Amino acid sequence: MAQLLSAFRPQAVFSSKSSMRGAALQCSTAKAVAPAARSSLVVEASRVCDLTGKRANNGYVVTFSHKRNKKLQQVNLQYKKVYWPEGQRWVKLRISTKAMKTVEKRGLQAMAEEAGIDLWKLPFEDARPQRKEWLAANPQNPPMAKNARAMKNADKLAASKKTPLVARYVHGKIAYVRSEAQ
Repeated sequence: MAQLLSAFRPQAVFSSKSSMRGAALQCSTAKAVAPAARSSLVVEASRVCDLTGKRANNGYVVTFSHKRNKKLQQVNLQYKKVYWPEGQRWVKLRISTKAMKTVEKRGLQAMAEEAGIDLWKLPFEDARPQRKEWLAANPQNPPMAKNARAMKNADKLAASKKTPLVARYVHGKIAYVRSEAQ
């Protein structure tokens, strides 16, 4: 603590009379060193199109009396899954509506190369026929949380007429139903 206080003490202080009556000038040559503050990393999504690089435009709102108020004209950005035929996958992008039209005309691969984006590193949904066949052959059950209140006594569990709840996908949503047999 003493070291911390000594860092804030002025090393050389002098005073001199100024030309004003009764006022004194004090100067200090010491530099106060504050402890380093922790900076927290905050990640925010910027409003920029991934493919075209479009961003907000500075504009004015002009009133009837011709006063001008500054305004940002934002880009119409949408989170969109775009099919990439070369990679046989749906790639997730944040693109402008203008870029959607351009992708239809020029293709996703050409626009991504121009923007310097590696499509293999983006989040995706697999659309290969082999993956779809495997998913059809192996239906997935949704994850089920552990029941902390489940019976632990084996005799009571065997005598119980209730069957445990099981999670199933029903029309794309998770539903909890009683299992048919144990």
